[in-house]
Amino acid sequence: MAGSCHDTQHMVVRPIGVLQGDFGGRFGTPRQAGLTPSARGVVLLTPPFARAEALEGLAEYSHVWLLFWFHGNRAPVGRSLTVRPPRLGGNRRLGVFATRSPYRPNPIGLSLVRCAGMVQEPGRFGLRVEGHDLIDGTPILDIKPYLAYADRVQQACVPAEFAGAPPTRLAVHFATEAMETLRRHPDGERLQRLIRETLALDPRPAYRGCRGDGCHGMRLAGLEVRWRMRGKAAEVESLEAV
Repeated sequence: MAGSCHDTQHMVVRPIGVLQGDFGGRFGTPRQAGLTPSARGVVLLTPPFARAEALEGLAEYSHVWLLFWFHGNRAPVGRSLTVRPPRLGGNRRLGVFATRSPYRPNPIGLSLVRCAGMVQEPGRFGLRVEGHDLIDGTPILDIKPYLAYADRVQQACVPAEFAGAPPTRLAVHFATEAMETLRRHPDGERLQRLIRETLALDPRPAYRGCRGDGCHGMRLAGLEVRWRMRGKAAEVESLEAV
């Protein structure tokens, strides 16, 4: 929404809601949507958008685009025209507009997610989504339905480094203590899948190959997941509620 009908230098953007989801921090959150299909979230709409008519007809779509704000950025945004994509090992620079880096002139993100039904509860109204790549608390700017005839490009050209999904690098194992925690958890089967999907992508920083073998921690679905590398595999040592 522009500040005035002729003012294109200053614009006001108002979130329509916020995402509540599995990923409790930047570390471990996948870098693209669809890589962790077991990830769940809810786009909770805020007034005046938290009304049934705002989502009328959306249940007939399997997927939607989420436009969101990269609220977790710590570094200054928009000061550099080049970034270091993790997909390239973090050592090669590309122009910011040739990447999906969150560090952009305007920190706006775009993700394709699966619709998983509506939420209509006292004080909570919105859309359930799956396969997302958003940190819990992410401001949502807009929701748009996915249209295959317009959004899918049959013969798109992509650089070879980005042509396929990231290779699954890591096997994932669970220590006895972690497995016992999952067995007792009411959503344990899904959480086990989610942890496997997340760790298989190797969330450790790629920059200059600095991927330590020490203990790592990340928050997933209300759990503190503690894991470390054992050779070429990731081993989940413990899971604790947070």
